[in-house]
Amino acid sequence: MPGQLAIGVISYVVAVNLLAYAAMAFDKAKARAGSRRIAESTLLSLAMMGGSLGTVIAQQTIRHKTRKEPFRSQLVGIVLIQLLALIVLIVALVNSGSPDALWQRLTS
Repeated sequence: MPGQLAIGVISYVVAVNLLAYAAMAFDKAKARAGSRRIAESTLLSLAMMGGSLGTVIAQQTIRHKTRKEPFRSQLVGIVLIQLLALIVLIVALVNSGSPDALWQRLTS
């Protein structure tokens, strides 16, 4: 079960980051065309759902929303929260000895 879970989590993270990057690129194209834009709340929601890396990469590579406040600060907050969660997960994995042992602790 942990192996399947890991594959599912990795697949989800890749998909949501690709979607977040695409949304940022689409919003940039709409901005240039003067069309109706994607709401910042939607872009930040994608980042919060795990797409923060894709959002940050898009922000830097296509130079979109790099100076826009409060978007920038909110994105930094999301990234910091996700980094903290990742650190907690890594510490839990190290303390439990293996992913299987952690899974057993979580499910028992």
